[in-house]
Amino acid sequence: MSSTRTLVSPAVLARPRGRAIYWTVFTGVVLLFALAFLFPVYWMVTGAMKSPDEVARTPPDLLPDRWSTSGWTDAWELMQLPTHLWNTVVQAAGAWLFQLVFCTAAAYALSRLRPAFGTVVLGGILATLMVPAQALVVPKYLVVADLPLIHTSLLNDPLAIWLPAVANAFNLYLLKRFFDQLPRDVLEAAEIDGAGRLRTLWSIVLPMSRPVLGVVSIFALVAVWQDFLWPLMVFSDTDKQPISVALVQLSQNIQLTVLIAAMVIASIPMVALFLVFQRHIIAGIGAGSTKG
Repeated sequence: MSSTRTLVSPAVLARPRGRAIYWTVFTGVVLLFALAFLFPVYWMVTGAMKSPDEVARTPPDLLPDRWSTSGWTDAWELMQLPTHLWNTVVQAAGAWLFQLVFCTAAAYALSRLRPAFGTVVLGGILATLMVPAQALVVPKYLVVADLPLIHTSLLNDPLAIWLPAVANAFNLYLLKRFFDQLPRDVLEAAEIDGAGRLRTLWSIVLPMSRPVLGVVSIFALVAVWQDFLWPLMVFSDTDKQPISVALVQLSQNIQLTVLIAAMVIASIPMVALFLVFQRHIIAGIGAGSTKG
């Protein structure tokens, strides 16, 4: 009879002293990690409520001498945050939708339709993961600046963000691995009932794929929200730039407290997104893993 190995044996945990030591160490480690992750957030939030002199003071103060929200209002107005946040939302939402539709369709085709040379195609897609992202910036820019066949420019257009985002080999492979593990009996039963490929995908596969679709959605949104280099290259028009580019472009003559407040505001949507969908993220962490 096999037993599961742990750092602390059940016999030690059964003793009052062992149990007390275990929970003391466990609580201390949890508090240490919580402090390491939450203290920078606290420092950033309180820094936005200090005066410029307090932020630059040495040694720094943990609490502001006088709490002020002027940094938040100045950041909202001087840095035109509503415009740039809306630009980011449009770009991230479009990239998410394009990626969800096309990556899901491609992964379903490679997993269930078994096309000719499908293995070769999948190998070519996965090979792109070994190419550094920086090496693709110039080719992507040349394509976007003069789109082949139709010879039009997508610069200063959200399509310059949406179309390259579709070519995400990692998310495609994650979806394919999940589709490979779906119960064959369910799909065969749908086929016997007369459901076609598209009907099976829409009515059977997608409802069963909510965990992995949630993870792919998070990856797609975060990737666009935090990207800096590519939006900087394709959006020369300041009014169309996302928040990641605008914070750098408009920070030259802005007080440090205002800039810190702007960064806090820019991070709120992603933090809220994680808090709302954390259950789906945890459920989909092993979505593409191989069953033992």
